[in-house]
Amino acid sequence: MSRTSADRQAGAGPFSGFERMVAWRYLRSKRKETVISVIASISFLGIMLGVATLIVVMAVMNGFRAELLSRILGINGHLIVTPTDMPLEDYAELARRIDGVPGVKYAIPLIEGQALAQGNVGSGKGALVRGIRGEDLGKIALVANNIKQGSLDGFDMAGGVAIGRRMADNLGMVLGDTISLTSPDGDVTSLGTTPRQQGYPVTAIFDVGMSEYDSSFIYMPLSEAQTYFNSEGRAQSLEVYLDNPDDVEAIKPKVDEAAQRPIFLIDWRERNQSFFSALQVQRNVMFMIVTLIVLVAALNIISGLIMLVKDKGHDIAILRTMGATRGAVMRIFLMTGAAIGTAGTIAGVLLGVVICLNVEHIRQFFSWLSGTVLFNPELYFLNQLPARMDMGETISVAVMALVLSFLATLFPAWRAANLDPVEALRYE
Repeated sequence: MSRTSADRQAGAGPFSGFERMVAWRYLRSKRKETVISVIASISFLGIMLGVATLIVVMAVMNGFRAELLSRILGINGHLIVTPTDMPLEDYAELARRIDGVPGVKYAIPLIEGQALAQGNVGSGKGALVRGIRGEDLGKIALVANNIKQGSLDGFDMAGGVAIGRRMADNLGMVLGDTISLTSPDGDVTSLGTTPRQQGYPVTAIFDVGMSEYDSSFIYMPLSEAQTYFNSEGRAQSLEVYLDNPDDVEAIKPKVDEAAQRPIFLIDWRERNQSFFSALQVQRNVMFMIVTLIVLVAALNIISGLIMLVKDKGHDIAILRTMGATRGAVMRIFLMTGAAIGTAGTIAGVLLGVVICLNVEHIRQFFSWLSGTVLFNPELYFLNQLPARMDMGETISVAVMALVLSFLATLFPAWRAANLDPVEALRYE
């Protein structure tokens, strides 16, 4: 099968140097082709910003979920064990048996209760008081490794409490001050139950980086909590921490067997199901919304190429009369549009990576510039804006942008390939 004269001049077949040269020439604008150049530039910028935005949004959502999950699971047990034949008086022995289950890191006896905390300023705020042994509190790395003032040494014997940094700030307290706790479950008298009020020295101040915990959690020695909540010699439940939280379903039967008594089990997924489901829905919606930006940019490629085809009708007619096939013309315009999409995608990925690596500095800059607190920890729980890129997602975003860009070039390229040379030269 003989090649056409145009193919012979190019010295090659499909996507030859001749076709690439013509496609590159169409990407560069002359002075009279300013409008086409502007549309191509807008398409490039649209794809670049769309890809970058999509990568940043996905990275921030991933980081937000991962940080929340690490803090929630770092300070709360992965599995809550509550005996159904209360009271739980042999909590030390039960914790020892569950500690021996493969996959269990440690089991911690707890007493929890609500109280009104009052300090040096303000009218007080609600707090969640957790009674815990000092040795067990030292095992919770998220708390033990983030003590900002004071120490957990001798926690059981000190008779004091550990509070979060935000609670200390809200109540105007520093290390050594006395915090007053008021509980509705007080002493039972002939006149009814009277609220119990007790003061405790602040022996440690922690900052786990999650405002909800830093502003509401109070850790108290287990013996003090037993007295304060009228639970002498008892615990309410055991919080079990696992080596891998995702293995909770497989470990549940083993914990049940090791307990050797009727118990009720609830895992971290059940406790936080609505919260993480809402995060997943929000993430999916954000992905669809931002994808529209890339789609709009791809549509700009269509309009730009259609205008280019119309403007280059005379050139196309000459190429056809010289022997260029319809396939060659179609490939020329495919490469023209694909070049815009590919360049925009690469630039978008690079821009997105740079933003993700510096997202907290960017947040701080815009906070300073606007004079407002962006990503308020009181609303978003975390002290800083997290970003965690996933290689698979980043590649998926890039592939999606490339596919949309290539699809956008098909119709204009097909229209150019089917342009009648006679008609094009007649109306030129």
